Amino acid sequence: MRFYAEHPALRARQLAADLGFLAWTVVWVLVARAAHGAVLLLAGPGRAVEDLGRSVAGSMDSAASAAEGVPLVGGELAAPFDALSGASGSVRGAGQSAQDAVGTLATILAVVLVLLPVGWMLLRWLPWRLRYAREAGATRTLLAGTPDLHVLAARALANAPLPRLAALPAGTGAAWQAGDPAAVRALAAVELDRLGLRLPG
Repeated sequence: MRFYAEHPALRARQLAADLGFLAWTVVWVLVARAAHGAVLLLAGPGRAVEDLGRSVAGSMDSAASAAEGVPLVGGELAAPFDALSGASGSVRGAGQSAQDAVGTLATILAVVLVLLPVGWMLLRWLPWRLRYAREAGATRTLLAGTPDLHVLAARALANAPLPRLAALPAGTGAAWQAGDPAAVRALAAVELDRLGLRLPG
């Protein structure tokens, strides 16, 4: 397969399209990265709740340890503090769950922001580039060895825009039908020009 034309104008358009697709992808990756970071800022309250639960648990554990040191009633005094310490674990869990939810949302949003626009552009860019590569590669095969210009001439008559065919010398079609080599080359050149390839000397 051949991915780029020989003619500078078409090759420049192909390079511009390829670079444009690359730039489009990079831009949307950067946008997704920025959105991911922005959404992760929403995890701040969840971290604060988790830190609060951890702090309360530490304080209650310290208070329970101190209460247990009281003779006779130490166990009874420590029980409420132990209960509060256990409840603070639920607070920590809620904070962690909030952070996990925000992280999941940030990741999903970032993936969607890359997949949708890049996928949309890929569906427009890739078939066009692959179609050109297949056609140019097949054309180079036809031109290898003894060039089969008759096939290219027939394709030009079938597919070339009428204004392009009308620009050829009068009687080119009839001359091609009669097997005139000059008419065959002229029509083959029309098809090759569409693909940005050069007619063999």
